[in-house]
Amino acid sequence: MRLTLFFTRGVSLRIWREAGILDRELALYRRLMDRGVLVDFITWGDAGDLEYGEVLGGIRIFCNRWRLRRGLYERLIPWLHFRALRSADVVKSNQMDGADAALEAARFWGKPLVARCGYMASDFAAREQGVDAPETRRLLNLESTVFEAADRVVVSTQAMADEVAARIPKAGGKLAVHPNFVDTELFKPDAGAKPDVDVLFIGRFHAQKNVENLLEALARTRVSARLIGEGPLKETLRGKYGDLDGRLAWDNRVDHASLPALINGARLFVFPSNYEGHPKVLLEAMACGGAVIGGDSPGVREEIDHGVNGWLCGLAPDAIAEAIQNLLGKDEERKKLGEAARDYVAARYSLDTIAQKELALFQEMTG
Repeated sequence: MRLTLFFTRGVSLRIWREAGILDRELALYRRLMDRGVLVDFITWGDAGDLEYGEVLGGIRIFCNRWRLRRGLYERLIPWLHFRALRSADVVKSNQMDGADAALEAARFWGKPLVARCGYMASDFAAREQGVDAPETRRLLNLESTVFEAADRVVVSTQAMADEVAARIPKAGGKLAVHPNFVDTELFKPDAGAKPDVDVLFIGRFHAQKNVENLLEALARTRVSARLIGEGPLKETLRGKYGDLDGRLAWDNRVDHASLPALINGARLFVFPSNYEGHPKVLLEAMACGGAVIGGDSPGVREEIDHGVNGWLCGLAPDAIAEAIQNLLGKDEERKKLGEAARDYVAARYSLDTIAQKELALFQEMTG
């Protein structure tokens, strides 16, 4: 069986590498290859993407080696990458942005399409720009077009599946829920780790992540913290809060393989987002056996069973600060929460579990 994956529009292998997520994104496809699936990538990068051939270990790379303008490249993909598309058994989109290009190519070659989205782009746009904003309307139309035409639609949570079924009835019978996977062999507890910081945050410095309220909470306590990531609010927030008298470290995003050591080196992982799709970094922290605090918000509360495998708190600074101080004072409680968190993720979201779901779907589609 051969699977052809369309990258998110504008994304290249180089971007994956620079973002530190190349190995994470490859993990699922490597596991599928172990099960006999041949994989092709259609990317938006230039010939530089071909340099990753050795790293990809057998995945064929099809990119914009002609350096065509993006619009022209997109229109010509069905012809430029005929070798990948003609031989494909299944075509799959990585996210909603770019799924229309995958749809057009799949239609041209008469191939079945899996339209996959890890988060509902229209919902995020509505929260950030308003329900009547042009971008929100564009994404709603895109989702309707792609989901109605696709052979199968894969989303990461049941809540997303319910929303799609209600909004786009023609997609209802095509839906499958494939959660984000966690490499539980990489993200695992380290019994020998000695925590060197109280609080760890990993994520984008964006209003969605509620980082400013986390920083305000930290400013009202005496705990130490490390914040890892990049984003549009980072420099503004760094200028406002500084290093909190030496208690706060600011780090750029790091390679994915380095995250388990950082998570195991913190007493608490705090994730106060205003909303999420299916938050992968939170699940990775839970897989490490970390005690996690999450904002009581959509996409987070579905994964944290309060007081069982983690702790939910309000989104305001006082609520975040209270949760941090409460759990830092309870070593046994943190240990219990962390053990339950590890069991929860390992039972539901392991790489092998999700790879098997993907493979079963492809086999069903191809008979």
